[in-house]
Amino acid sequence: MEGKSRPRATPQDVLGAVDDLVATTVVGQQEFARNLGLGVTDLLCFAYVAQAGDKSVTAGDLAARAHVTTGAVTGIVNRLERGGFVSRRQDPEDRRRVRITAVPAAAERVREVYGPYHAKLLELFDDFTPDEIAVIAAWSARASEVARTYLDESCAPPPAR
Repeated sequence: MEGKSRPRATPQDVLGAVDDLVATTVVGQQEFARNLGLGVTDLLCFAYVAQAGDKSVTAGDLAARAHVTTGAVTGIVNRLERGGFVSRRQDPEDRRRVRITAVPAAAERVREVYGPYHAKLLELFDDFTPDEIAVIAAWSARASEVARTYLDESCAPPPAR
């Protein structure tokens, strides 16, 4: 496939487009969460648990990733468990620690909600060459790492209670 002619863009143009994408995605996450009967932070935490696959995560892992207190994570995990999204068990190596895993049926339910949206996003790639897709993937991965590092360094999570 040969690349299409595209209008020139500056890094500032890209940042504006990314800001718009992020803002629209935040609204979308609110709607996806509502459709699943969850709050946005609960959905975010479920996504982290689901991404772990067969590996379980700890409440501390979730608190760090979502930038919330461990006390807040307890409430989140309670709601997710009551809703049938996660299960938890004590860590066999440290009985004080709880291990959290996604319930497969809930992960499928979430995939069904996101599926039509993801299909539309995948269609966009039909308009790009493999080399262009590689650039998009590399930039996105690096931008995500910059965002995580910035959060870790500049936006400390709330103190534990």
